[in-house]
Amino acid sequence: MDPFKTVSATAAPINMANVNTDQIFPARYIKKLRGDGYQEFCFHDLRLTDEGTEKPDFPLNQPQYRGAGILVGDVNFGCGSSREGAVYALQDAGVRVVIAPSFGDIFASNALKNGLLTIRVPAAIAADLRAQLAELEAPTMTVNLEDQTIICGNRTVTFEIDAFEKECLLEGLNEIDLSLRAEADIAAFEKDYKKRFAWQFTALKRG
Repeated sequence: MDPFKTVSATAAPINMANVNTDQIFPARYIKKLRGDGYQEFCFHDLRLTDEGTEKPDFPLNQPQYRGAGILVGDVNFGCGSSREGAVYALQDAGVRVVIAPSFGDIFASNALKNGLLTIRVPAAIAADLRAQLAELEAPTMTVNLEDQTIICGNRTVTFEIDAFEKECLLEGLNEIDLSLRAEADIAAFEKDYKKRFAWQFTALKRG
């Protein structure tokens, strides 16, 4: 996955608590291939009416928030089922960062594995950021992972992040990449194992 350093982008407030993965990526699209355009499914039922027209009150349909690369949500963002498609849909829609007071555990884990940065801030700060975005003519933010800062207008907010998660995002490491870091140790172990238990491999060849 691509390393994450700094993102400056339009930011949109999502003034809803408990946004679940079915709202982010409805279950009926799970069998779709990612190449089918997951960005079209992102927040599908919140964005669109049954007739397929845009709901004007949904933030991402409003001109100042279109193409947002950063979302500021409320508590328990990404709760619900474990579908990884929720992360894919956000990413394919151009979202690189989600800021909220708390996240569904599985959603946050899937986000990390795919390079989507989730930032936890106190509920009062998240609410203030959403209110500020609503007032800005050009609602943009800069998120610097190295410095662990969020810049919105004249305000700078610092955030905490697990050191291991930060390293993975900064270096663009997924679980396979992490395993390959130990490739030499794994090869050495396998060589030693085959030497110490050679009889097992001899028996397999005979079988």
